[in-house]
Amino acid sequence: MKRKLMFFMTFLFVGIGLVTAQTSRVTGVVTAEEDGLPVVGASVLVSGTTLGSVF
Repeated sequence: MKRKLMFFMTFLFVGIGLVTAQTSRVTGVVTAEEDGLPVVGASVLVSGTTLGSVF
């Protein structure tokens, strides 16, 4: 019984972590250092991963 409960709790916490990690949203504007204007076609990567996007 105790083993089943521990398995269920572990599965529950891992599942919640996976679901909430996929719903994070990052917003912002990429601007040029020289004039502060938005940069068209800028690519943004998450450090240490292969995740990114092109704006």
